[in-house]
Amino acid sequence: MYQDLKGKVVVITGASKGIGRAMAVRFGKEQAKVVINYRSNEDEAKEVLKEVEQAGGEGYIVHGDVSKEEDVKNLVKSAIEKFGTLDVMINNAGLENPVASHEMPLEDWNRVITINLTGAFLGSREAIKYFVENDIKGTVINMSSVHEMIPWPLFVHYAASKGGMKLMTETLALEYAPKGIRVNNIGPGAIDTPINAEKFNDPEQRADVESMIPMGYIGKPEEIAAVAAWLASSEASYVTGITLFADGGMTQYPSFQAGRG
Repeated sequence: MYQDLKGKVVVITGASKGIGRAMAVRFGKEQAKVVINYRSNEDEAKEVLKEVEQAGGEGYIVHGDVSKEEDVKNLVKSAIEKFGTLDVMINNAGLENPVASHEMPLEDWNRVITINLTGAFLGSREAIKYFVENDIKGTVINMSSVHEMIPWPLFVHYAASKGGMKLMTETLALEYAPKGIRVNNIGPGAIDTPINAEKFNDPEQRADVESMIPMGYIGKPEEIAAVAAWLASSEASYVTGITLFADGGMTQYPSFQAGRG
């Protein structure tokens, strides 16, 4: 546990399931004040709120679509109105869907780019604006992926969104470092979340994915949440502009393991 996170106000987009949910609960354990954003399932958000409170934190639910500018502005505004300030903005909401690149409808491309990249920009912008105007040394954490560096056929829109997030994060980190504002990415590998449930419930597909992970197992959302808590804490006070990969070694060219190649 990180004592300095107690009472901090943390906004998490896409917090009703998967990694977002795990982060909300972890910050609850840190006794933070957690703003739980959701887009489509209010019941799931209410379950997360209950978990946050049971863990020892305070929670607040805000509906909103991160691809809509007014919704993101309202999310940050609501957090400040509810808890009086903002300390940590976590841009976690995202989606993916497989489509052959030469057959990808522009609608699919735009939807993924708008939610994954533009949504993270809007969240970062609104948080940083508040930090600057109120002289707060706040923190922004963006949820990237190993696919900001690993090409991913059938997911060109997703890979492009995460590649863009890499340089967006680095640029924001450089621009606002003089004001003490830190901006970082987390790059998860294969994580056992609802979006991957169908694939990972199939033994053959699961084994195939595990073969690409040097540590040999698929990660848990709680392992990503632990990274987020550290990055948000004062223990990471000198860390900005990085992507911290939490991937079991997936980005370390696993095909070369055991001296192959």
